[in-house]
Amino acid sequence: MGKTAAFFRLVGAARVFARHDALVPEEFRDQIPFSARLGARLLRLTTFGGGKGGRLGERFTAALGELGPSYVKLGQFLATRPDIVGKALAGDLAALQDRMPPFPQAEAKAMVAAELGKPADTLFESFSEPVAAASIAQVHRARAGGRDVAVKVLRPDIEGRFRRDLEAFYLAARLAERFAPASRRLRPVAFVDTLAASVREEMDLRLEASAAAELAERTKGDAGFRVPRIEWELTAKRVLTSEWIDALPLRDPAALRAAGHDPARLANLVIQHFLTQALRDGFFHADMHQGNLFVDAAGNLVAVDFGIMGRLDPVMRRFMADVLYGFLQRDYKAIAEAHFAVGIVAADRSVDAFAQALRAVGERVFGRPASEISMARLLQQLFEITDMFGMEMQPQLVWLQKTMVVVEGVARDLDPEHNIWEASRPVVERWMKATLSPETRLREAAEGIGDFGRTLQGIFSHAAQAAASLTQGGVRLHPDSAAQIAEEEVRRTRHVRWAIWLGALALAAIALRFFL
Repeated sequence: MGKTAAFFRLVGAARVFARHDALVPEEFRDQIPFSARLGARLLRLTTFGGGKGGRLGERFTAALGELGPSYVKLGQFLATRPDIVGKALAGDLAALQDRMPPFPQAEAKAMVAAELGKPADTLFESFSEPVAAASIAQVHRARAGGRDVAVKVLRPDIEGRFRRDLEAFYLAARLAERFAPASRRLRPVAFVDTLAASVREEMDLRLEASAAAELAERTKGDAGFRVPRIEWELTAKRVLTSEWIDALPLRDPAALRAAGHDPARLANLVIQHFLTQALRDGFFHADMHQGNLFVDAAGNLVAVDFGIMGRLDPVMRRFMADVLYGFLQRDYKAIAEAHFAVGIVAADRSVDAFAQALRAVGERVFGRPASEISMARLLQQLFEITDMFGMEMQPQLVWLQKTMVVVEGVARDLDPEHNIWEASRPVVERWMKATLSPETRLREAAEGIGDFGRTLQGIFSHAAQAAASLTQGGVRLHPDSAAQIAEEEVRRTRHVRWAIWLGALALAAIALRFFL
């Protein structure tokens, strides 16, 4: 599809937003140029009828739902970026979970046959009407080999529809960057890049199956948490089959109590398993809303839908543990130093000034009732402060913050008095103790020696190659000179290595002061 077609698709979407008074909202009309207000009014005149009233978030959500799966996914993605759309709108957009109309069972069976090479009635002993429908796929309950299974099937032509709509999204992002300079800080084109990458991964259900299998492997020893088993022989790019879970959804605390489950315990499980996955494994379920979380008869938390997963590399995991533990201890200097240690804040800024700014974030929440303290809000304010000090947002941390917002909401729905800090403390402390244990230090030391040996070998190898090259070119480099160059490189590398080790020892000393 060319730019012209993308433009007309964008105009069509703008008409829908205008009809719902979500293109140039009444709430912000005084802040918007006259030309933009006039254009929105003209667009609205070309539509028939008007959207229902209500808050901006409700009108915007209704428009996205009318525009279909691509726009619903866009809304779900925008819900992860309160820094772009604001906290209130992000909260309303979170309502776009699993609320798409289903497509016919016959089309789902046709997709199964095309992907798995045999008719659905041959592969499955039974195949129900859809039991859940989301923006990209829907789920059917089926039976195969005498076992109940869940069959997830992509929407027909969803790839083509997303491809066309993404071209319109890119056009809108480029126009915003060109004609609205204030939007450039939010990097709208990069935002659409991230959305496109996420959607591409979600539309290959083999990747989701792989993510589920990896999470199951990493958490197999974690009491109180489980992942449905993947049926690989019944899984392909557009079809995913997994174990069916007979369980209650977390969205109904009254039903959970009636079944004998303690909502307060479940709230702790949600927070602690999320943090354990993020800090210990660096691999976490990044879409842990109530529609994706269930409780089985044994009281285990069961997660489904692994299309969106988050990863944290070791540096970011350590950084987040230091930040959370620093807030738990009200040690703002340690939090500031953690930011500088990983280069998130520019080195030319003042550590003490940054620590003072962090105190303004942390002190306002201490001493207040647990029900009023939001870790997700604290992280959002933290990122706002770091932005003032020149921090460029890390994609890893965006997913972490988004998931923290969701799981905190889930925990509070289960238990309005839930203390997220006390639920988090044992996980953070356990991870830090494990990280600073002698066994971990010895392993890191062994890895460091191995790295150093490889570096040393590489230095002498490069020196020898340089000497040979210069000799062949007619200029002879004396062997002693090559050796001196290599020794100097080794000396410089050794200084860097010692600096790293001294930093690690200092960090260990700080941690031991907390734990002993």
